[in-house]
Parts: sequence; C-alpha cells; structure tokens
Amino acid sequence: MMKYRTCRHLIVTSLLVFLFSTQFVSAQEIPTEPAAISAGEALFKANCKSCHKVKEKLVGPALAGVEGRVPSIQWLKDWIHNSAKVVASGDEYAVKIYAEYNKSQMTAFTSLSDEQIMNILAYVKKEADTPAGPVVDPNAPKVPTGDPAISSTYLDVILAGMIIILILLLVILGLIVSALKKYLVQKELSEEDKEEVVSPYSVGSIVQSPGFIFLIVFIVAAVGFKTVIDGLYTIGIQQGYQPKQPIAFSHKIHAGQFEIDCKYCHTGVMKGKQASIPSPNICMNCHVQIKSGTNTGEGEIAKIYKAVGFDPATSQYSGKTEPIQWVRIHNLPDLAYFNHSQHVNVGGIECQTCHGPIQEMDIVKQYSLLTMGWCINCHRTTDVSAKGNAYYDKLLEVHDKKTMKVEDIGGLECSKCHY
Repeated sequence: MMKYRTCRHLIVTSLLVFLFSTQFVSAQEIPTEPAAISAGEALFKANCKSCHKVKEKLVGPALAGVEGRVPSIQWLKDWIHNSAKVVASGDEYAVKIYAEYNKSQMTAFTSLSDEQIMNILAYVKKEADTPAGPVVDPNAPKVPTGDPAISSTYLDVILAGMIIILILLLVILGLIVSALKKYLVQKELSEEDKEEVVSPYSVGSIVQSPGFIFLIVFIVAAVGFKTVIDGLYTIGIQQGYQPKQPIAFSHKIHAGQFEIDCKYCHTGVMKGKQASIPSPNICMNCHVQIKSGTNTGEGEIAKIYKAVGFDPATSQYSGKTEPIQWVRIHNLPDLAYFNHSQHVNVGGIECQTCHGPIQEMDIVKQYSLLTMGWCINCHRTTDVSAKGNAYYDKLLEVHDKKTMKVEDIGGLECSKCHY
C-alpha cells in the first residue's frame, strides 16, 4: 500500500513539474541581456516584421505573450524552423493554428539557429512589456533630403537674376538721367552749369560703346558655354526617373504604413552584389490571405495571382505562371562595380542613404545622382563602421585614430569601382 501511494505521489509530482515547466520554462529561458535583445530586434525586422506585430494582429497573430500560448519553447522552435512539418505530424495545436489562419503556410526559417530564435523572443518580450508610446532612437540614421551641393539649376537662376537686375539698373539709371535733363532744361541753367551737374554720357552712347557690347557678348557666351557643359554632364544621369510599373506596388504602404523591412523582399542585399527583384512568391507570403482588390479581376493583387497562377477562390495554384515585366529604375554603367552587401551588410549603410525616403514613395524614383562624384563625396565624408569588427579595430589602433573615413582605406582607388 505504501509503495502504491509513493508511486502515485511521484506520478502526480512529475505531472505537476511537467505542467509548470511547460508554462514557465519560456520565461526562464528567454534571455534578458541587451545584446540578445538588440540582435533579436535586427532578426525580427529582417524576418518577422512583414507578417507579425508584437501587440497587434497583422497577417499572422500578435506575438506578445507567445511563449505562454504555445506548448513549449522547443515546439515554438520547431514551428519556426518548419511549420509545415509540425502540421504534418498531426500536432493538435499546430493543426488548430493552421486552420485558424485559413491554412496559410508560414515561411520556413531553417537558417535560424536556436540562439537566434531565443534572441527574437527576447526582443518580443521586451516590446510586449514596454508601454505604448512614441520612441525616438537617437542613433537612427537621418534620411538625406537630397544632394547637399548647390545644383546647376540654382546657379543658372542666380546668374539670370543678376543679369535681370543689371538690366533694370540700367533702365532706372536711364530714366533718372532723362528726368534730370528735363529738370535742368526747365531751370534754364547755363551750359557750363549743366556740364558740372550731368555727365555728358547718355544711355545711347553707353549702349553703343565697345565696352558695353563686349560685356553683353561675354555674358551671353558664358551662359551658352555653361549650358552646353551642364548638358554634357547630364548625359547618362537619371535622377528623378520614375517609370510606370506593370503592377502599381506602393512602397509607402508596404515599407511605410506596414513597416516591412527592405531586406525581407530584396533578399540579395545582405549577401550579393544585386539587391534582387523580389519574386512573386515573396508577395504570396502575405497575399495568400490579403486578397483585397481581386474581385473584379483587374486589381493590382490580381496581377500577382495571375503571375503565379493562383486562384483566390479556391486557394489553389494552377501551375501556369508568367513573368512580371518590372522596369529597372537604378542603372549604373557597365564599367562601374557596386556591391550591395559590401555597403549594407559590412558598412551598415541604410537603404535610404542612396535611395532616399523610399517609405514615403507611392511610385519609386531615382532619388540620388549615382554619379562618380556623388560616390566619391560619400567616401570622403562617411566614417568606416568599425563596431564589432576586429580587423578595423586593429587598423584604427595601428593608425592611432578614433575614426577613419572610407577614403582612408582605399575608397578612392580607381580599381575599387572600375574593372
């Protein structure tokens, strides 16, 4: 009898331990270090932000308190790595979530390590515990408002304004001289007195003088020469180029209103030369559920469905696909080499530095000049991002400097950008 009671006590104790560990292990395992939270924030924005918010439902559920809703942390890790596999295993909670969200398949993140997932949970928990309110990051990079240099157009306007002012001054001077002559005629002064008061030069004699003619010819020639030079410098420059695209994709809605990270769609920006054009499959991660604008068959989302062969009524793929003929906006000459990953991943440069306030654009345009001089000016003024990079830390130590510009590490060498 005693053995039975002891066995029963052990069983009950084990069950209680299991239940309590299931409910509270998440809070114990989630890291609280600032470094983990910071790393989790970057991972969340790059991988999760397009479908999830912390305190509000977006495409997927709000993530606040997720550690207390799921069966266990390990279950959550398995779900993030491959949700389809968890659903296929017949897991009751996974099947329930899958059905609740209209059998929408969550993207598999097989590349995320367990540590990275815990960092994401650390960031989510920190955000969930933070009271709502505007938070301004003092270290956030400022979006440039344009080319800091005075544009050629402004110089032309200034030059034209100076010429107009000069002509007006000559006209006013002529009127003054004419009025003064009439006044002197009325006063009936002697010729000797008139010569003392009024210059013998008239407007006509000044205009016909060789010096004045030379000045006018010189100004006209200078303006014409400058116009020709400006025209030559603008060959191949597409600043402001804003073509109409086959699908009216709005960055203002996606990157601005919904705060989708650029790197979620432009997947090549962190690891390759090209930022890459997002594939329709990335669009379908969200638009399997978001189907507004497809009722008439003429909506912009319907064009995506047509490209991937998706029927929104049945949520089935036909297998018939067709490419989307996007129009390229940013072009560099073949002789110039530019690598996105070198600038974004290594240099820590924000997309807005070159592409402008993309989150405010309904229709994307080329914001910057993208000329050689524009790039060189950036290399002369931009500090090298040495944080967390032992190579640059050592370089700064050797040169006895606190900061280094890009030009100090070969950023102005011709072979860096030209083959």
